[in-house]
Amino acid sequence: MVQRRQRERSLFEVLLPDGHKLWPDWLHKIDTLLEDDAVIDVVAQALEARWPQSRRRGRPGTPAEVVIRMLMLKHLFDWSYDDLEREVRANLVYRMFTRIDAGEVPDAKTILKIARALGPDVIEQLHRQVIEVAKRAGVTHGRRFRIDTTVVETNVHYPTDSTLLRDGMRVLTRTLQRASTALGDQSGRIRNRLRSVARRVLIIGYEARSPKTRLALVKSYRTLMATTRAVLRDAATMVRRLGQRGRTASPQVQPMLQRAQDRLQEMRPLVQRVVDQTRARVLGGDTHVPDKVLSLFEPHTETIRKGKITKPNEFGKLITIQESEHQIITAYEVHAKRPADVTLWTAALDRHLAIFGRAPDLAAGDRGFSSARNEQAAVDRGVRRVVLPRRGPKSPGRRAYERQRWFRRGQRWRVGCEGRISVLKRRHGLRRCRYHGVDGMHRWVGFGVIADNLMNIATFTQARATA
Repeated sequence: MVQRRQRERSLFEVLLPDGHKLWPDWLHKIDTLLEDDAVIDVVAQALEARWPQSRRRGRPGTPAEVVIRMLMLKHLFDWSYDDLEREVRANLVYRMFTRIDAGEVPDAKTILKIARALGPDVIEQLHRQVIEVAKRAGVTHGRRFRIDTTVVETNVHYPTDSTLLRDGMRVLTRTLQRASTALGDQSGRIRNRLRSVARRVLIIGYEARSPKTRLALVKSYRTLMATTRAVLRDAATMVRRLGQRGRTASPQVQPMLQRAQDRLQEMRPLVQRVVDQTRARVLGGDTHVPDKVLSLFEPHTETIRKGKITKPNEFGKLITIQESEHQIITAYEVHAKRPADVTLWTAALDRHLAIFGRAPDLAAGDRGFSSARNEQAAVDRGVRRVVLPRRGPKSPGRRAYERQRWFRRGQRWRVGCEGRISVLKRRHGLRRCRYHGVDGMHRWVGFGVIADNLMNIATFTQARATA
């Protein structure tokens, strides 16, 4: 049964009446912001949708208030779920903040399962409620607008053809062995080729260091691809056996066979694509294979080039971050495919208009968003000052236009978006997504943005109260 709030009176309020003095000021402000009923209702409605009768029946579950506070605490400090459980269990302030008090702290796996129930739509709705809280508190009014893009990496190793083939054979072999055990086969019926594969991958790593060993490298790759094809043939045979046996298996064994069959059918096309792209690159010299597989475990990963000298290739998803005054992130977007920055300007302005009901006085972006059409689109929407420095050679009139004091001040304010992205990556973990899948990427980015907004709202309101 889903609960919204803890109903018991806090034991700490009775035994420790001055416990609020232990709290940091910013955490106390965040505690006040999370008291908003609209924020709690978003989480409660998502939890009620997990099961048909979860609103009225079943044992009492973790209250929605506790869930949102624990998740915010996790992303405020970039903890893992195990770290979250340990810190809340051992810290008096965190117990009071999460409303657990003297009760039992939910297990890390429990919070993980509950967090998965909060899909991308729920996270976006929760973010909108936090923006409404900021608007009511007078933190932001939508007078300014700036936008930038960054890359959130997926949790993958550096993708090379040899290591991708090794990953595919490891997953297929492990699944084949489990399926063979479920079918009751004799031990050793599934051949394990992982030792020879690991040795071959090491040899390829040595041979790839010098162009003198190019012929030996091609020969090693041929051997590795032949071994991979043999494992794929074993997987195809096992899929047929599982399909035949599944119709007559007992109810206890049938779910195991079905899971193994689904896993093999999911991995076989991915591994075959890795074999095809390896053949095209090593034997055909084609390095621009469309829809290249960069990870078998995070197949949505893309190669994104942002022009960085230290990291020319980043493997993950492109994220758009747009802000208003006082460093409040008003909207974010996880892009399915890597778009050009210049195509994101108009949609971001429309989102700003939908959120605040007015055009910003100042709209700023870097050269990637600059075009005459984008400038005109901002002016048509009522923006008074558009700060989009042009790329390439400039006419004397354009050069004089960009040297105006308001334009240069707008550029300086726009640079703050780079600092906001840096804070998101360092403080809230947006450097690398630790959740799995596309939905996990949306949840990771959304929770990080919400945690940063809560921190900035608390900082601003505290400074205003002090002044």
